[in-house]
Amino acid sequence: MVSAFRARSRTQRAFFCLVGAALVVLVVLEGLNAPYLPVTAATAVSGVLCLAALAAPERLLARQVALATAASCSLSVVEAQLHHRPENTPGMVELCAVLLLVTRAVRRYPASKAVVYAAGPVIAAALLPLRLADQQFLVALVVVVALPFMVVLGVCLWLYDTLRAREREAIQQAQRLEHARELHDFVAHHVTAIVAQTKAARFTAAVGHIQSPEDLDRMLAEIERAGSQAMGSMRSMVSDLRHTAVPAAMPPTGDLSMLRDLTQEFSVLGPPAALTLDPRLTERRLSPETTTTVHRVVQESLTNVRKHATGADRVEVRVTVQPGSRDRLEVSVTDDDRGGTPAAHGKADGSGYGLVGLAERVEAIGGQLTAGPQSGGGWRVLAVLPLGAASTSSS
Repeated sequence: MVSAFRARSRTQRAFFCLVGAALVVLVVLEGLNAPYLPVTAATAVSGVLCLAALAAPERLLARQVALATAASCSLSVVEAQLHHRPENTPGMVELCAVLLLVTRAVRRYPASKAVVYAAGPVIAAALLPLRLADQQFLVALVVVVALPFMVVLGVCLWLYDTLRAREREAIQQAQRLEHARELHDFVAHHVTAIVAQTKAARFTAAVGHIQSPEDLDRMLAEIERAGSQAMGSMRSMVSDLRHTAVPAAMPPTGDLSMLRDLTQEFSVLGPPAALTLDPRLTERRLSPETTTTVHRVVQESLTNVRKHATGADRVEVRVTVQPGSRDRLEVSVTDDDRGGTPAAHGKADGSGYGLVGLAERVEAIGGQLTAGPQSGGGWRVLAVLPLGAASTSSS
């Protein structure tokens, strides 16, 4: 409660302080309605305690409620024995605070605890009409009508809090999945290149082939470059996680030219990758979500080829407008590895994280992903994505 108060702006804090001061003044003014000075002081103290219990933090709520309701009930019982009692009000601010304590108990606690915490305020509200000399029936009627309403209000607020908590959990779960996908996409591609290059070096050494210093230096340079890229991706990811709620997937781009660099980089350490890019797509400015998803599909597919399709001699990457449709594009990555199996290409049965995360990413923007062996041998990953609102790029 205190931390939430401090988190508000100065204007809001000043407003709440003014409201609290006004309520305390009203409590004191109502106490002046009593015929005796001790009763006036007791009424003011009882009202302030009820207001304080209403604003108490969760860890002190039970103690504050017990103290406030005990003071209120004691004062009501004592005033009921007096010959001269207030004629106008029993303490309406105190009554409102007590009723709100019932609402708070129902809102914050499960049914069993809510009954215990609300029992004291209910008894205090029921005894408040005894403080009046007249009009007891009218105030008692107000209490009888208000109590069920406050309980219903507490239930409604509890349902609202529950829905908000579930919504926050869903958002956090979506963010965790997004973070996992981004981490996999950013790092797996570079780490796979390191592993492939290291395996090549070990294989060469195992067969007794002596590498020239130039070949060895080139191989180590490729490993160093892939490691530096992996570290850069990790550093960028950690920076995004520290400063933003959801890390940026990639810098927004409006074209697919980055795919050429991706396929050329893959061809250095793997089988040659040929890119076919539909000219109609180069003339359109795609949404950042679509462009990023295309890049992720190609990147993840090439990573799986490097990891699992060891017998592949050629990889073909095609990004084209879907035949017979002007508002959807196809991203296809195929290899000619005849020894590939579903378990060897990114766990297509759903037990792996690469294709699972890729399918989630594609479906999130309204697309569809399929992956499986081809009839003539090899493996194919096909993603159909919406083009969205297209615009002709101006030169």
